[in-house]
Amino acid sequence: MKSFTKPRLSLAQIFNMSVGFLGIQFGFALQNGNASRILQSFGADVEQLSWFWLAAPLTGMIVQPIIGFYSDRTWNILGRRKPFFLTGAILAASALFFFPHAGALAGFMPPVIVGASIMMMMDASFNVSMEPFRALVADNLPEEQNTLGFSIQTFLIGIGAVAGSWLPYILGEWAGIAKDAEPGQIPDNVTYSFYVGGTVFLLAILWTIVSTKEYSPSEREAMGFQEEGQEDTLFSVFRYIQEMPFTMRQLGVVQFFSWFGLFMMWVFSTPAIAHHVFNVASDDHSSTGFQDAGNWVGIMFGVYSAVSAIYAVFLPQIAKKIGNKATHAVSLLAGGIGLISIYYIHDQYLLIASMVGVGMAWASILAMPYAILSGSIPLAKMGVYMGIFNFFITIPQIVSSIIGGPIVKHVFGGESIYAILTAGVFLLLAATSVLWIKEK
Repeated sequence: MKSFTKPRLSLAQIFNMSVGFLGIQFGFALQNGNASRILQSFGADVEQLSWFWLAAPLTGMIVQPIIGFYSDRTWNILGRRKPFFLTGAILAASALFFFPHAGALAGFMPPVIVGASIMMMMDASFNVSMEPFRALVADNLPEEQNTLGFSIQTFLIGIGAVAGSWLPYILGEWAGIAKDAEPGQIPDNVTYSFYVGGTVFLLAILWTIVSTKEYSPSEREAMGFQEEGQEDTLFSVFRYIQEMPFTMRQLGVVQFFSWFGLFMMWVFSTPAIAHHVFNVASDDHSSTGFQDAGNWVGIMFGVYSAVSAIYAVFLPQIAKKIGNKATHAVSLLAGGIGLISIYYIHDQYLLIASMVGVGMAWASILAMPYAILSGSIPLAKMGVYMGIFNFFITIPQIVSSIIGGPIVKHVFGGESIYAILTAGVFLLLAATSVLWIKEK
């Protein structure tokens, strides 16, 4: 294959290319901060939460490699990756609009089952949009701009996450929209937040589609790039897995510890903070105290997202000085300490300090593994390998989904705060395992 150098892109071009991720993360933030309390409002017990969340990683593991494979082979009037952005955005917006209204189908099946089904649709749609975005950065940027590209992407992810996480609190506390509801119902401030989330998701994806150029097959050929593997079938994914670069395998260990910990935090933060800090009874899912705890978890998640957006700006400079591995290890260490500190805090405002470390870890998790990995992957197979790399995100979440609830119930006696403590320990293990990676 003849070598070539892709032209460098301006900061504005990289920004426009990544705006869609702001919308995706806006939707993710609403789900991460509110899904557990919505499901508990519909009747889910705390030990069942991780099982309902199982829909997210399962759909991601199935959808992302398929989308990656076909996006490598797609070219039509919209482009290569853009058709998948748009399809996912339309489906995701629809799921966000309907999720708070799952109780409307209570006459046909339990609301909690309807809610879990919509979560599965929502996650599948998020993944249809999200996976090609990772590949788009590698498609359009020269290798020396990869870290910058993923860092800008992480910055916009942080902005979207802050807005999505804080919106229910802002609507309930500042806009005067009802934050209480009858048992089995979802408060208006949460419902309206999901309406806004679906709209922002769709508009942000359209921004990227309209403003970003993709290289056509003829342009790629003119630059000297020869497409490889176009004759492969979807079943060739299994061969790609066998042939995955060694660096990718090593990163898989880091990703397992990182995402196991993150998943435990997302699933159990609301019941943990409600009981440990707001002194809400473990079986109380509809009181003002429980809704206040849920809103405050949104604030906490927004804080770590804001920190990640700021920290992401400095990641390229930090990585230049101490290297990608050390940058990732230090960031994960800060996240582990932040989560562990929550166990010793009983003041809701002090929890903000804990989220600073979590934000550093989150920024690094979203950027540094891809910066480490991108130089090791054949460019023609970037989409499918980014999809396969998603296995190292979904598998730990699946494991956490299956065993997290029983552990909280039978080992921790229903005390969700110990799940947060466990999440911190796993981030420390991730920080340690980074040091074993051999970068290309």
